[in-house]
Amino acid sequence: MDFVKGRPAIVAELSGNHEGSLERCMRLMDLAHENGADAVKIQTYTEDSLTLDSDRPEFQITGGLWKGQTLYELYKKAKTPREWVKPLFKHAMEHGIKLFSTPFSFEDLKALEDAGCPCYKIASFELNYVQLISECARTFKPMVISTGLGTQEEIDRAVEAARQAGCRDLTLLVCQSSYPADPAKFSLRTIPYLKERYGCKAGLSDHALGDVQDIAATALGADMIEKHFTDDRSRGSVDAAFSMEPSDLRKLASDTAEAAASLGVYGVRLTPEEQASRGGRRSVYLVKKLKKGDVLTEDCVRIVRPACGMKPYQLHDVLGRKAKMDLDAPIPLERKFFC
Repeated sequence: MDFVKGRPAIVAELSGNHEGSLERCMRLMDLAHENGADAVKIQTYTEDSLTLDSDRPEFQITGGLWKGQTLYELYKKAKTPREWVKPLFKHAMEHGIKLFSTPFSFEDLKALEDAGCPCYKIASFELNYVQLISECARTFKPMVISTGLGTQEEIDRAVEAARQAGCRDLTLLVCQSSYPADPAKFSLRTIPYLKERYGCKAGLSDHALGDVQDIAATALGADMIEKHFTDDRSRGSVDAAFSMEPSDLRKLASDTAEAAASLGVYGVRLTPEEQASRGGRRSVYLVKKLKKGDVLTEDCVRIVRPACGMKPYQLHDVLGRKAKMDLDAPIPLERKFFC
């Protein structure tokens, strides 16, 4: 997908914050768009495309925000139904919103293809589902893959699967896959590493509140920052505890844009403003009058502002030399005055 160049793309993830309402989902899309999101992302799945309806121990959630539920119960409550897909993409097109989605099965992908989804996200928990990665890549559309929970070998395998199947526009996201996430456990230095190793774009999928880690990611070259979004955390929807509110989103967009603008160019290069200010630096001034033939000694000069005379490091070129002419003081010192 095409985003604004020179700063990270800000993606607002709605996930289950729609609370089971198509109308609310559309309102959140509008709200995200109005408050600085470059794109909005949804998750397309049913409870049956993700898990089994079982109360066996391994299907029970025993900690965190969703403790006490089964996987099936959580996904049934949080899902964005497939029948919403076409109206959501129609709404996005009519309102100038860039919308894309995370599919979790081949059926989800088909529904998104039928709706004209322009880009596909692979969730970090699906990083090892290479069959789904390959199927998404066969659409030849841009792909975003979260690398949370992934070993180096698993990321290598996922990238290879995507590229072998036809993906030519790939973004890998660093992700700390806990909800909410602890920024102290992030590994943001992985962002430039992923860009170098795989020759692709990279960024951050952030499940923490605040934007300090997002500004740091921007400084490390992030191309995309994805965060969950809601209108009001106090509503208590499934992802509300680690979701941005509109004011957070506006701040994130502003802060990351400012951080990106401050990066400048690689290497030493003066701005026009800096060039203009160089006249305020120090230079060598003659502070004692000299007659023709007098020897220049250190007590005859001062190194002061402004920068009208010789540069301080050039002073040794003329110390001990004789004046070619009578010299008044104070004047900027020049090499041509001495022999």
